Amino acid sequence: MDYTDLPLADCQQGSEGELLLFALDRVHKQFAWKTGGLDAEQLGRRHPPSTMTLAGLIKHLALVELTWTARALGESPGPPADEVDRSADPEWEWRTAVTDGPEVLYDLWYRTAARTRQIWGQIVADDRLDATVPWGSDDYVVNLRRVLVDILEENLLHTGHASMLREAVDGLIGNDPP
Repeated sequence: MDYTDLPLADCQQGSEGELLLFALDRVHKQFAWKTGGLDAEQLGRRHPPSTMTLAGLIKHLALVELTWTARALGESPGPPADEVDRSADPEWEWRTAVTDGPEVLYDLWYRTAARTRQIWGQIVADDRLDATVPWGSDDYVVNLRRVLVDILEENLLHTGHASMLREAVDGLIGNDPP
């Protein structure tokens, strides 16, 4: 898969939920473009003084979407998100991503992005953005709209990182795929 396989239908005047989904689709496409088509060396390349890599960004963003979406549904995220004690190894995904092959990283990210989009699309279609969930503790409760906005924000943040790292790898620049 590559960024051309991701959906992106223009949404000029949609509902709040439809516009949030459009923004998520667009940033997914941008992130896939900025991180796509690279080999293991390029994905794992560091640009000091930062230790961030494109491989780490791909794995981190997939695990964030997987974990936050599952938590919003009151479910376990499943593997690989629940296979490690993140409090004991908070840098796990960043550290291990550079040893994962490109096919493993891309497969994880694309499967997660598709699942995330399907789940949040159904939440929007069912008009459930106002439903609430405990977030971290029973006394901190957020609505699903807030979770979706947080997922979108995380994607936007890391797409910016990916843009800078990708330019350093091979000079690719721009905001949107061709």
